[in-house]
Amino acid sequence: MEFGISFLPDVTPETKPATEYFEETLALSRLAEELGYSHVKMTEHYLHPYGGYCPSPLTFLTAVAAQTQRIRLMTGCLLPSFHHPVKIASYTAMVDAISGGRLDVGFARAYLPYEFETFGVPLDGSRERFEATIAAVDELWTQENVTRESPYFSYRDATTLPRPVQAPRPPTYVAAVRTPSSFVRIGELGHGLLITPGGLGMPSERVKAYRDAFQPRTAAVPQPRVVASLPLLVCETDAEANRLADRYLQNYLDVWTSAADSWNNTASPDYASYSGMSRFLKSMSGTDLRLTGSAIVGSPQTVISRIERFIEEVGEIDTILWQVDFGGMPYSVAAPSLQIFAEEVMPKFAH
Repeated sequence: MEFGISFLPDVTPETKPATEYFEETLALSRLAEELGYSHVKMTEHYLHPYGGYCPSPLTFLTAVAAQTQRIRLMTGCLLPSFHHPVKIASYTAMVDAISGGRLDVGFARAYLPYEFETFGVPLDGSRERFEATIAAVDELWTQENVTRESPYFSYRDATTLPRPVQAPRPPTYVAAVRTPSSFVRIGELGHGLLITPGGLGMPSERVKAYRDAFQPRTAAVPQPRVVASLPLLVCETDAEANRLADRYLQNYLDVWTSAADSWNNTASPDYASYSGMSRFLKSMSGTDLRLTGSAIVGSPQTVISRIERFIEEVGEIDTILWQVDFGGMPYSVAAPSLQIFAEEVMPKFAH
């Protein structure tokens, strides 16, 4: 099993200035490479403390690429509904070139109503737009003189530059949260799967359904691959880890709940289960995230047992990317946690 790190900023200029946030996350990325972690992942969001510090994961990952040599870079995730496929194909190939072929491209359908409203993109029909855009990006990566006509974009004789360094193209992943059919569809289309339990649970039958449905469609993703992202905090004792984690997990949950409030007066058939998200999140606490296993917290031995339990509950996992910036956690807390995990936990899961 591989272990990497994941970022989802949840801070404001008042809680942590952007210069400080990026100074710390870049330092954590360099440290992760030194300690043998496999990936650095960054998400895309807008306008709100929930992810708003990183509207461009590719910009951040370019900075990581310039300061590292080995660690892989992952978008977690790009939101294709808000971008033209020519731009996605071109920008990702540029980062693939700058990094020497280290980019993994994760996509998500986007789910926050205020983002759709701001970009003038309807929530209804977002699934079709999402799949059409990813298919177009794939074609632009691997073919030349491409012509596409769709309800969402059109172009003729397009050959994007630069071309991807990785042949035939970078590996792709798609995020799924709750809808069982989404897991099956991701497998049918031959993408890797990204999951984030986030208090919602992740029944093993959904992950199994993805693996069972998987159809290899490119050498870039030759077999099913499951990547999970969870918050992590490791300290020398359970008491210290719980005390620190509960505070930062509550901050993280409060910011997430505030973003989900945009569903309170919104409904869409494409997001049938999302209207109650804010109420569900408000019923939870940071401590609940820890106790339900949606965050992995504790001493090294406790963390080992909780990872084992998570794998039993979810099923076969290829990679876990640890969210290490949750709740505005400072570098002084996150860095020792990464160090302890690498030295005392990671070897237990080495193949």
